[in-house]
Amino acid sequence: MMQRLLEIDARWSQKVRVAEKPGLLRTLAAILAHSGDSWFWLLGLIVLYAAGDTYWRWRASVLAIGIVVTALLVLVIKFTVRRRRPEGEWGAIYRKSDPHSFPSGHAVRAIMLAVVMTGLGPAWLSLILIIWAPLVALARAAMGVHYLSDVLAGIILGALMGVLVGLVYW
Repeated sequence: MMQRLLEIDARWSQKVRVAEKPGLLRTLAAILAHSGDSWFWLLGLIVLYAAGDTYWRWRASVLAIGIVVTALLVLVIKFTVRRRRPEGEWGAIYRKSDPHSFPSGHAVRAIMLAVVMTGLGPAWLSLILIIWAPLVALARAAMGVHYLSDVLAGIILGALMGVLVGLVYW
C-alpha cells in the first residue's frame, strides 16, 4: 500500500514539475522556491531588527526564533525519515547540503511565517504572506526538489508550528 502511494506521489509530482521547461512559469517558480530560503529570511529579519522600532523589532525576534525552532524540528524529521529528493539538476545547493526531502523545510517555514504574522499583524503583511506561502510550497515541487507529499506535510507542519509559536507570543 505504501509503495503504491509513493508511486502516485511521484507521478503527480512529475506532472507539476517545470524545472526542465524554460519559460516564464519556470522563472517564477525558481524565484518563489528561493524566496523561502532560511538565510534570506534570517538576514532580512536581522536588518529589520537593526533598523526597526520596537514594533518591528519584536516581530523580527518572534519570526527569527520561529525559523530556528522550526528548522531544528524539520532536520530531526528529515534525518529520521531520510526520504531522497526527486532526481534532477535544479537546486544543487539543496541537494548537496540536504539530500532529504521529507518534509519540505521551505513549505514549513513559509506557512509558519504566514500563520504567525496573521496573529501578530499588520494585516497587509499577513495577507501578502498568506498568498506567498502556498506558492513557495508548490514552487518547491514544481522545481523538482520535493515531492507533493513533502510539500503537503510541510504545509501541515508549518500550520502547527505557526500556531505553537503564536501561542507562545500572542
